[in-house]
Amino acid sequence: MRIYALRVVTILLLLTANITFAQEDDVHAPVPDTARGVEIDFSIGYVVEEIGDGVYWLTNGSTQVMFLTTGEGVIAIDAPPDIGTNYLTAIASVTDEPVTHVIYSHAHSDHVASGVFGADVTYVAHEETYRLLEAANDPNRPLPSITFSDDYTLEVGNQVVELSYKGNNHEPGNIFIYLPAHRVLMLVDVVWPGWVPFTYLGFAEDVPGYFRAQEAILAYDFDIFIGGHVGRYGNREDIEINIEYMNDVRNAAIAALQSVDLYAISGEVGFENPWYTLDLYFDSLAEVCAAQVEPMWVERLGGADVWTLDNCNAVIQSLRID
Repeated sequence: MRIYALRVVTILLLLTANITFAQEDDVHAPVPDTARGVEIDFSIGYVVEEIGDGVYWLTNGSTQVMFLTTGEGVIAIDAPPDIGTNYLTAIASVTDEPVTHVIYSHAHSDHVASGVFGADVTYVAHEETYRLLEAANDPNRPLPSITFSDDYTLEVGNQVVELSYKGNNHEPGNIFIYLPAHRVLMLVDVVWPGWVPFTYLGFAEDVPGYFRAQEAILAYDFDIFIGGHVGRYGNREDIEINIEYMNDVRNAAIAALQSVDLYAISGEVGFENPWYTLDLYFDSLAEVCAAQVEPMWVERLGGADVWTLDNCNAVIQSLRID
């Protein structure tokens, strides 16, 4: 965990709240069993599992996708570089159908920039994703030929995929990908099943939208949830647990904003360098928030001791400016 150079008043604020934090060289908390993913044979590099009739989940332990056989070609969802050509190998291990369609969950290169599918397939994405990809001009992220604004249904062979955009959350264009016949839902970089959200809520570009997206997940009728990262897929309980964690973060962030006094800090260190004073203030806010949340979650979600501080910071800044 990051060590902060807090001065006298900040240290006193933390001590009066009985706050202690691990140092950088301390061992992180044990990973809860519920956070552990599938065993990866690294001589192969991935695991592929059929989770519905013709629906396959693929992970390398860090990133995950799904693909569908349709009888008329494969629909691949995302193309992460760290899975790379193993994506093609995994598809070939279960079908001889060619890939005909690729759905982009959103524009970020860690999910769609492997380039393994080439330009001769049909790419489908939200219109915001098109805009971002056009600006990026990345040959490994071909521009989609099918775009939509609100909802789109892709039907290929015997498979139906429902795509929906419910507003900005992780980034503009990040879509809900739903297989109603199989009760499978995919939304990337919002929930990491078994784990607290990635640092700064996965760098969510719209924190209020992030909170709304969590709730929107539960409006779907699904059994399996695919979040784009970590080594296991999730279920409804994982979403409910993430919402509980994030509500605790938000409540602790509100309490921190009400209890940590910027003017007490500036009275001790001055305001000659406002960036320094504000840095102390923001650090104090995040640490007060994290000290409340971490003990409740360190045995329930993986990484609670690692990124709760950053997630508190993201929510605090959103509460300040959004």
